[in-house]
Amino acid sequence: MRPRFRAAGGAGREDADMTQEEVHGILKETGALLRGHFELRSGLHSPEFFQCANLLRFPRKAEALCAALAALVPQELAREATTVVSPALGGILVGHEVARALDRKCIFAEKQDGKLVMRRFAIEPGEPCIVAEDVVTRGGRVQETIDIVQGLGGRVLAAVTLVDRSGGKASFGAIPHFSLLRMEPVTWEPSACPLCAAGGKAVHPGS
Repeated sequence: MRPRFRAAGGAGREDADMTQEEVHGILKETGALLRGHFELRSGLHSPEFFQCANLLRFPRKAEALCAALAALVPQELAREATTVVSPALGGILVGHEVARALDRKCIFAEKQDGKLVMRRFAIEPGEPCIVAEDVVTRGGRVQETIDIVQGLGGRVLAAVTLVDRSGGKASFGAIPHFSLLRMEPVTWEPSACPLCAAGGKAVHPGS
């Protein structure tokens, strides 16, 4: 039986019922899944790349995927959360659409002097948050965002990502991680990349 994502909490929308095949199909159709020679945000090289910006060109499709993602959040966490927090830049619209589906406030962290910070918004002590991002490979930016929220006294109830490129290996301690599409593309350390060894040059298109 194919896995389905049901709107059993969070968004509560019938159109948030999606199979992994349907999710993969939308990502391919919108040009969000690319093939070539890429440097990931983690520094690893890969023949595949997820470019969220291409999905986000199509608001209705992005809305549908983010509603399905929001529906993965268990009811008790969706009810408790007041805020969805994302890292800029790629996570902002994902966080916005997840917040829309959950009917919650959305804010974002952004780079300042090369470091991710909460620059424009305040987090109240004990504020219950969900962290939303487009894609994780090693989970560094999600963890950075979690650390920012916790450092300001907030509580992170869950992390949600459109695509988990780690095949389920990305972990954030006791914080549950929900992802719409789990995949494990081939990755290499730059020193072991066969595409580099063949004379190719990795590109980083951005998320």
